[in-house]
Amino acid sequence: MNRRAAVRRVGALVLAVNVLLVVAKGGVWWASGSLAVGSEAVNSLADVAYSAVVVAGLYLTTRPPDFSHPHGHERIEPFVSLFVAVGVFVAGGAVLWSAATSVLSGNVAVTTGPAALAVLGGTAVVKFGLYRYCIRVAERERSPAVRAAALDNRIDVLTASAALVGVAGANAGVPVLDPVAAGAVSLGILYTGYEIVQDNVDYLVGSAPPEDLRAEIVRRALTHPDVEGAHDVIAHYVGPEIDVSLHVEVEGDRTLREAHDIETAVIESIRELDEVDDVFVHVDPKELGEWKADETVDELVGR
Repeated sequence: MNRRAAVRRVGALVLAVNVLLVVAKGGVWWASGSLAVGSEAVNSLADVAYSAVVVAGLYLTTRPPDFSHPHGHERIEPFVSLFVAVGVFVAGGAVLWSAATSVLSGNVAVTTGPAALAVLGGTAVVKFGLYRYCIRVAERERSPAVRAAALDNRIDVLTASAALVGVAGANAGVPVLDPVAAGAVSLGILYTGYEIVQDNVDYLVGSAPPEDLRAEIVRRALTHPDVEGAHDVIAHYVGPEIDVSLHVEVEGDRTLREAHDIETAVIESIRELDEVDDVFVHVDPKELGEWKADETVDELVGR
């Protein structure tokens, strides 16, 4: 299955699952009045909204390159992820407000019956399976939007478990555990929003990739037998992909054709890295005096 089909399938599946969970939780909330189940219903409703955005965003990001976007549309994905984060923050704040006002006012509903326990336990199981599926696709396809969906599903496992504890406590005669559990759910939601933002800021501001990847880029350049050194190596995120530019140092007696072959070989070697999109190589002949020490390159090679 190609990347386009894989990520679009994830979006559709997440949307369908979240719609079913909203219906199930909403029904139990209506029947029981449980604040913990209600907070989970609000969480799932927010998940439906972000899932719809993710489906639309993944459709756009997986379109092929065109005249206006010659490198493709993958760079839209971090913006999709940040939109998800905004929705997550709003949902988390709403649930926290509801829990706090319930505790302060003393208006705590006590849940009875097994329906709330069943829907929350089922949610935890379903969300764990969805998390594992999404994170596997996100890592394989290098998709920040799918990773955002995976993180949300992972935290949903914990929040559903917290809500389950609250409902169980309410049934056991400690009703205050219900809004306390709702508060725990809200904190989990807010943390998920923070994690999504943290993951995607680097993509948007052009940060450098991890040092081990930068070291591998330098090693691949220096592996060529005619490359004597490298300097001014710059690797940075452009969306979820990485652009690389560097200068390689060669002996000045090379013909233009030989210099071109060296440049092409270095470019192709670095482009074999899955994370790398474009590579730009400048060849510096020794006689021009452009060879120079580069502490960053020495450090990366040493590591």
